[in-house]
Amino acid sequence: MAKGTITIADVAKASGVSKSAVSYALNGKAGVSEETRAKVLKLARSMGWKPNSAAKSLSDACTRSIGVVLMVADAEGFGSGLFAMDCLAGLSKAVDPRDYSIVLRMTAGGAAAACRIYEDWIASGKVDAHLILGVELGDPRLALFREHPEAKALFISQREITSGLPTLYSSDDEGARMVVRYLHGLGHRNIARIAGPEEYVHTLARDNATADECSKLGMRCTTLHGKYMAETGERLCNAILDFGHRPTAIICDTDTTAVGALHAALARGISVPEDLSIVAWDDSAACVSATPTLTALHRDVRALGLKAGEMLLHMIDGETVGDEPEPPYRLVKRASTGPVVVSAQVA
Repeated sequence: MAKGTITIADVAKASGVSKSAVSYALNGKAGVSEETRAKVLKLARSMGWKPNSAAKSLSDACTRSIGVVLMVADAEGFGSGLFAMDCLAGLSKAVDPRDYSIVLRMTAGGAAAACRIYEDWIASGKVDAHLILGVELGDPRLALFREHPEAKALFISQREITSGLPTLYSSDDEGARMVVRYLHGLGHRNIARIAGPEEYVHTLARDNATADECSKLGMRCTTLHGKYMAETGERLCNAILDFGHRPTAIICDTDTTAVGALHAALARGISVPEDLSIVAWDDSAACVSATPTLTALHRDVRALGLKAGEMLLHMIDGETVGDEPEPPYRLVKRASTGPVVVSAQVA
């Protein structure tokens, strides 16, 4: 390897530490122990590394960009992610007036792959701040940003799991309870949920709150988990409709799965809402476009993205940012829900 061409990745591989740790050690930044710094510097010099003042100047410069990594099953599925699209639209509205750009990466490798991308951004200084979505149970990104408090990062998640990290949090538990109480008021006692992937923290929050509220009200609830895709909603709805004692209402964790569930029910000749009520989550334009229109737990995702952008800009400006609530949920009642019809309770 020619002298002067040594990269952070080369030194990280040889020393057995992360690229971000190598970057901090070589650039004299906090974030690594003195023992690690000495080890990295000694190895880098033996490999022929020499300080590059121009490169260091660039790495320390403001890039006027926000980094976001989206975890998707595949690139083709990005367009169906209505939450992500609306959140990014709101984020753009906040940062564009300050002439900031959004650096967007997608990965099908889950949280571990997303973590590697964020690690590279931290080490290289490619972005000024980071927005973290889709937090999972045991998410390695939590540990990464706890190890690098100098990196400006905002999580959209439940604050119980992000303790100590700046978080824009929602009341998923109260939203779930709101829907259960609404259906109980309509006479529903046997309901089902088409929930999101079990590894997501917000899925667990909704699962627990729904089960607890149903228990308090003497209701029965069956929950099936799957990806946020229309075909998943259709498949799981068909499974629910095959139950021996069919539920009279289904709560879906996204608009996309709710539309799939609606199509499945109508294809089987089941009338909505006379035979089956359906409730969606997030309330995108898809809920109004569906026939019948879908009752939904409204979440102003663009306002969420806007607030996230404002918080990130405050962090970039050197202000202290802690935990803040996102705009509250509200239930929007439409044509897909109604009182229980006696005949609908009989399978």
